[in-house]
Amino acid sequence: MEILRTPDERFTGLPGYSFAPNYVEVEGLRIHYLDEGPKHSAPVLLMHGEPSWCYLYRKMAPILSAAGHRVLAPDLVGFGRSDKPASQSDYSYESHVRWIAGWLKALDLKEVTLVGQDWGSLIGLRLVAEHGERFARVVIANGGLPTGEGKVPEAFRTWQQFAITTPVLPVGRIVSQGCVTQIAAEVQAAYDAPFPTELYKAGARAFPKLVPTEASDPAAPANRAAWEKLRAWKKPFLTASSDSDPITKGNDLHFQREVPGAQGQPHVTIQGAGHFLQEDKGEELAEVVLSWLLAPSF
Repeated sequence: MEILRTPDERFTGLPGYSFAPNYVEVEGLRIHYLDEGPKHSAPVLLMHGEPSWCYLYRKMAPILSAAGHRVLAPDLVGFGRSDKPASQSDYSYESHVRWIAGWLKALDLKEVTLVGQDWGSLIGLRLVAEHGERFARVVIANGGLPTGEGKVPEAFRTWQQFAITTPVLPVGRIVSQGCVTQIAAEVQAAYDAPFPTELYKAGARAFPKLVPTEASDPAAPANRAAWEKLRAWKKPFLTASSDSDPITKGNDLHFQREVPGAQGQPHVTIQGAGHFLQEDKGEELAEVVLSWLLAPSF
């Protein structure tokens, strides 16, 4: 496996981002993560999706850590400051779950609150199902856990085809188009920072076609098994979705119906936010998570 590593200087001077890097090696791959706040506190795990990186959580991490929580935000393999296998064939849904499970075990994280969006929920919910003893709570914000059954949103079909066929994958512009608010050029450039050339984007290009869209998909059985665990999940489960995401619209209601731990929770819909609600309304999402964590019932 050929492995690429983005030069450190690409991450210097990014707007709103001054976090110290941390690394763990899993299966010969260096995984980068943010680790903010007191180390003795129960961790809040912020998981990004496609094609972003932990920069997406730069608005949320300081709010949560200032309130006394340990905040961790890993870069998925192929993204951010984490190592990037150079071939699309090096990536699978199972490998992503295995890599982050290895990271979770290496840090021996327990009593975790997952905050997952996009692929952060596709991977994060598999971790919850397969390593439930390490998790205390779940927040899903514009996410899902597809099994290849049901109708696939047309917006996702369009995105999937674009990622496969476009000669240049404009990561910063893609994030910007997934937002409601106007994203500054320097912020778009920060999302581009992990990818000096197209050679570094194998993971970003692979992700869309790894989503189970048919029941026969290789990842569908494992996701169906995960759903069986979620249908028995009684620990607190919150949905915090945005009002303007055509890709995951309605998934929040599905979680609320199917997951026992979602019953009676103060689910929210954040107004004026698109798919990347952490970029549009990161501070608001952080306050939603924080107030939920501080609620007397927990």
